[in-house]
Amino acid sequence: METTITVSGREYEIVLLLGHGKGGYSFLARADGKQFVVKQIHHEPCDYYSFGNKIEAECRDYERLLAAGIRIPRMVAVDTDNERIVKEYISGKTVFELVRDGMPVQSYVEQVQEMAALAKAAGLNIDYFPTNFVVQDSLIWYVDYECNEYMDAWNFENWGIKYWSRTDEFKDYLRTLEN
Repeated sequence: METTITVSGREYEIVLLLGHGKGGYSFLARADGKQFVVKQIHHEPCDYYSFGNKIEAECRDYERLLAAGIRIPRMVAVDTDNERIVKEYISGKTVFELVRDGMPVQSYVEQVQEMAALAKAAGLNIDYFPTNFVVQDSLIWYVDYECNEYMDAWNFENWGIKYWSRTDEFKDYLRTLEN
């Protein structure tokens, strides 16, 4: 892995891989003494989701989430040629980590329900999987920019809530990580 990555002419030192999702790899990075997230879009196949232009979708979804009033990290830079995005880094544990570790998350469930209401009012669903929510100063932040047109099947009450406690679905997902 490279130790630096350039986005729109600015060099970022890669600190560690934060995650690998459907659309890209997210890295914790440093520049000028500050921390950021650099997302590198990938084109790996995904059997349950189809994409158009991923970098355009990230930018469009960011604007849609802002307009809906969803608490998200600020987009710092976009490099469309190299398919990279720089976001503000939100430090803290994910809701997934809290659930996995048996910590109480009820106040965060209430916050995500508020976000879900905002998203629905804007005609959107966000990805309610708990790895996409980071807790900082008792507030949850939706750190992914993915959103889709609203559908009842994928709202928080019908899909997301299944992973916000130690449900069978959550335990099944944990088992996939162990393999």
